[in-house]
Amino acid sequence: MEAVRENTIVTSKQKSRITTHKMIQIAMLGAIATVLMMFEFPMPFLAPSFYEFDFSELPVLIGGFAMGPVAGVLIELLKILLHLLVKGTHTAFVGELGNFIVGCAMVVPASLIYRYMKTKKGALIGLISGTIIMAVTGAFVNAFLLLPAYGKAFGMPVEAFVEMGAAIHPSVNSLFKFCLMLVTPFNLVKGAILSVVTLLLYKRISILLKSFWNK
Repeated sequence: MEAVRENTIVTSKQKSRITTHKMIQIAMLGAIATVLMMFEFPMPFLAPSFYEFDFSELPVLIGGFAMGPVAGVLIELLKILLHLLVKGTHTAFVGELGNFIVGCAMVVPASLIYRYMKTKKGALIGLISGTIIMAVTGAFVNAFLLLPAYGKAFGMPVEAFVEMGAAIHPSVNSLFKFCLMLVTPFNLVKGAILSVVTLLLYKRISILLKSFWNK
């Protein structure tokens, strides 16, 4: 009976230690993602300049692969909250909401697939699936939520976005076509770049995370 009690205490301590380590890793990766989010650059050949690319999803994906989709979502959320704390918002929170939704649309399916297929093939399938889901989600969320909300917050008519899109792609003549022709390719390119870098770096960084875990 005493041995069972001791084993229960040890197991409880181990679980507590694992939880603490996970929280530290989530906080660490969230902080790194926040720093990376500050280094943004536009892709004017793909979308208007207010759509900017950064590598902040990289720590989110690595955390999701290492600890699961819930950890990925928490890192994504922490990244947004820290960014708001440090820089505030210039988009009436619309940009931050969009970043969170689109980021989760990639990390959740990618890390969920990798959780059940922990091979390079599984990682590749997860990242491709995550990129496609992110691109589709981004198109619909921008068309029906984010751009209308942004326009309302700053007094911009829908036609203003359509005109900006037409300057890049002449076939753009509606808000949905704006998202289909510009936002979707932007997110596909973004997802492809993040996927390649994740595949190159994940194993190396996961070794560091495991060594930290075992200290």
